[in-house]
Amino acid sequence: MNHQEPLLQIDDLHVGFKAGRKKILPAVEGVNLVIYPGQTVAIVGESGSGKSTTAHAVIDLLPGTGRVTGGRILFEGTDIVAADRRKILALRGSSIGLVPQDPMSNLNPLWRVGFQIKEALIANGVAHGKEADRRVVELLEEAGLPDAERRAHQYPHEFSGGMRQRALIAMGLAARPKLLIADEPTSALDVTVQKQILDHLDGLTATLGVAVMLITHDLGLAAERADHLVVMYRGRVVESGPALQILQDPQHPYTQRLVSKAPSIASQRLSSIKARAQVKEQAVEQAAGAAAEVAGSADQLGEGSGQILAVENLTKVFTLRGARPWQKSHFTAVDQVSFGVQRGTTTAIVGESGSGKSTVARMILGLLPITEGRVIFDGVDIQQLVGHDQRLKFRRQLQPVFQNPYASLDPLYSIYRSIEEPLRTHGVGTSKEREAKVRDLLDKVSLPSTVMSRYPAELSGGQRQRVAIARALALDPEVVICDEAVSALDVLVQAQILELLNDLQAELGLSYLFITHDLAVVRQIADNVLVMQDGRVVEQASVSEVFDNPQQEYTRKLLDAIPGGSIPLAGV
Repeated sequence: MNHQEPLLQIDDLHVGFKAGRKKILPAVEGVNLVIYPGQTVAIVGESGSGKSTTAHAVIDLLPGTGRVTGGRILFEGTDIVAADRRKILALRGSSIGLVPQDPMSNLNPLWRVGFQIKEALIANGVAHGKEADRRVVELLEEAGLPDAERRAHQYPHEFSGGMRQRALIAMGLAARPKLLIADEPTSALDVTVQKQILDHLDGLTATLGVAVMLITHDLGLAAERADHLVVMYRGRVVESGPALQILQDPQHPYTQRLVSKAPSIASQRLSSIKARAQVKEQAVEQAAGAAAEVAGSADQLGEGSGQILAVENLTKVFTLRGARPWQKSHFTAVDQVSFGVQRGTTTAIVGESGSGKSTVARMILGLLPITEGRVIFDGVDIQQLVGHDQRLKFRRQLQPVFQNPYASLDPLYSIYRSIEEPLRTHGVGTSKEREAKVRDLLDKVSLPSTVMSRYPAELSGGQRQRVAIARALALDPEVVICDEAVSALDVLVQAQILELLNDLQAELGLSYLFITHDLAVVRQIADNVLVMQDGRVVEQASVSEVFDNPQQEYTRKLLDAIPGGSIPLAGV
């Protein structure tokens, strides 16, 4: 029994969004929640469950036409719903901090990162002048950003997604608030930095009495970090109680479904793994037969070894801007990386933010020039491709699925046009044939053909990612590169997309290069794993070898940092 006065108390909260002159669409209905000083409460649920809407109501930052239509939100006894604007503005930053989810859109692209954090310090009266500059560096270091003093002078576009998220975390903690609302604060971070950030939040909770409202779809993280767990579904709280108790013995059917889909370290490989293994065997046999017919003609990195993609000593060097315009330095982001992808299989590249994994993917796709080394696709060095037709043919055979389904689709294009565009660009088929192809692709990704006339804003995140996958498959590629393709999705949608990717691989014989920081996802989907650190491959082997018998200390550190990895969840 907690005898303290609540820091935050939500009573029968209702939130709605205006639709037309009089109609109000309910988003949150009858939510009750209590947070005490120093307590961490996690709110979990799928996209659209109302968890972020509840959090934004607390800080009076509801988007668009959203408004509180009933209930109370008491912060230290003061009703925020009834408070005037001046009182609410005084609470923001100084008493209630926010770490928003999307690092891509929550930093001003025209301002240096350090300046934006300094603005938060000045606005809340924490520090000014040179003292504020020193505090900016300390906050970035606390948030896990290496070389913080130099990074403070850089712009958001010079940061990776994980680095931007760390900058937002530094801003949220700048004024040492009493309550920190963390809306998916680590979804863009690799597991080791995630652990560092969450350890830091735990430290604040213990020493300063900072309470944390943690919005997350990661049940392992909730089990490991939260004292109390609130499960939301369709705007309502369906289960609430001690975190570990709920995760080990969920009572509500929705909670049971969430827990059963949690990609924990003990998760089983997806059911279609056997079908994929058969595809792999057939592909290798076909490749071996082809090699026998043209003996001696296959490159040792190409078809003769059953590989569709091979990378040899790949290196990328960037020129970095210093604190002054004339100060420049060279940074080796990828250093002598070599690996191969067998036909019909999935190779995962994992590592911390800044390890070079996405840079490798961009060089393979031809989106970044190669400094040194070779990329061999189907026996051909892609740097030797000459002429428009050859390069176009290569691009047809190797397609990407990017991380953010909200940014990878043009908001002004209908779903039909988004999927049909690559077909039209490459001159594939007539108008009727292209329409038939789009319908078939939508069927393959389990979307109804009725979505063709809709626009990205009308779809959920999971639906948008299915559209992105359909677009990637439009040109019948041999290899699909998935760059953090499920990290922005909640756990149920993530499970659906992983199953979809596996089923498509079994059906079409696709080869995947899967870039991710989520090792639990790797366990589910990959056949082979490369572990990257500081631009180099430090370990590569089969999934079972890496997980059951890691050879490098760095790999063991990555595995140990998986949130909830040691917690047995119900149904897993």
